[in-house]
Amino acid sequence: MFEDNVLEPGEPGLEEVESPHVVPASPHRPSKQEIEAPARLPPDSPAAERPEWPAQAAEKQPKGRGKGRRNGLLHRRPVVLAIGAMLLAAAVGGGDLYLDYAEHFQSTDDAFIAARQSALAPKVSGYITAVPVTDNDHVAAGDVIARIDDRDYRIALDQAEAQVAAAQASIENIDAQLQVQQAQIAANEAQVEQAQAGLVFAEQQNARYQELAQKGSGTIQNAQQFSSQLRQQQSALASAQATLKLAQRQVEALKAQRNSAVASLAQAKAQRDQAQLNLSYTTVTAAQPGRVVNLTAAVGQFAQAGTNLTMFVPDQIWVTANFKEIQLDRMRPGEPVTLGIDAYPQRTIRGHIDSVQPGSGTAFSLLPAQNATGNYVKIVQRVPVKIVMDDPPTDVALGPGMSVVPTVRVDPTPSLFERLRAWL
Repeated sequence: MFEDNVLEPGEPGLEEVESPHVVPASPHRPSKQEIEAPARLPPDSPAAERPEWPAQAAEKQPKGRGKGRRNGLLHRRPVVLAIGAMLLAAAVGGGDLYLDYAEHFQSTDDAFIAARQSALAPKVSGYITAVPVTDNDHVAAGDVIARIDDRDYRIALDQAEAQVAAAQASIENIDAQLQVQQAQIAANEAQVEQAQAGLVFAEQQNARYQELAQKGSGTIQNAQQFSSQLRQQQSALASAQATLKLAQRQVEALKAQRNSAVASLAQAKAQRDQAQLNLSYTTVTAAQPGRVVNLTAAVGQFAQAGTNLTMFVPDQIWVTANFKEIQLDRMRPGEPVTLGIDAYPQRTIRGHIDSVQPGSGTAFSLLPAQNATGNYVKIVQRVPVKIVMDDPPTDVALGPGMSVVPTVRVDPTPSLFERLRAWL
């Protein structure tokens, strides 16, 4: 603010001095030259110390003053400018390195832990007598989850074993009959041989006495007697042969009976094996290592066949990452993956890509998308990628559904120079 200089009446220059902020009372409107003209005051007047107008100061300012200031800044702050230039160069170089480094990785937050969890249920019904595990317990393969009352199934097994023993005894009895029948066949064969020998002698005797009767040296009675003996020996031979055939046919019948007994034995053994299986089903065990989840079995509960007793989560787990289809260009099985689990942010788990699903997730859903409609809108699809952990932690609980952020290290896109060199 300018200082106000007050002039006494009668002092010279009072008529020429007018405040720039006061409008003259005279009806005469001053011209632009009069407004811009400086006030003429005596040198000894206090008002002579008033600062000059901006227009006058600009006329008196030496030319090139701004350039001088810039040159003075360069001379006064060279270190600051050098540091700024270095920081700018570092920022540009760092940004280039970051962009080049970022091309080596693909990441997504649409990922979770997956496993083939299943429900454990008995194949036989009965009252539960023991439940040696509780919720979230870790069990090994073969560990007992629950036991069912097995008394009924033990009785059924004993009955089946008795039937097996009876069938075996029947087979042994038939085998003994076969041995007896073989002996009978041998005896019949001997009788046949004896009858054949008697027949030969009877034929000889008949021929001799028939000849004597014709020559008159023998009697007709003797000839008739030995002729009758011949026919008797022929009948005895036929009877012996028929008895031999009957004994041989009896062997075939015994063999058929033995085959039936063998089939009965096989049936009895199958029933015994089924009884053994039913008895083993009274003990519900874990087929592989894992954890018991959502246990509902209790002692004294009647469990029907197929009733869920608990959910079981095996130790074999993996990560299903739903990457965008535009991220799969350089993603291949075997590439390393860094896994960040939301539940344990301080841990970093290593893994690798196991496989890439041949199709988007919606293609295998219950109601797949129908893109052949008239109102089709292109949307970037998600493709499930299976990631296997190389060193899964054992001191923390990892289960299906837990959120994971995988980062896959992929090969970068080759530069134009590299592509030209490979082409050449």
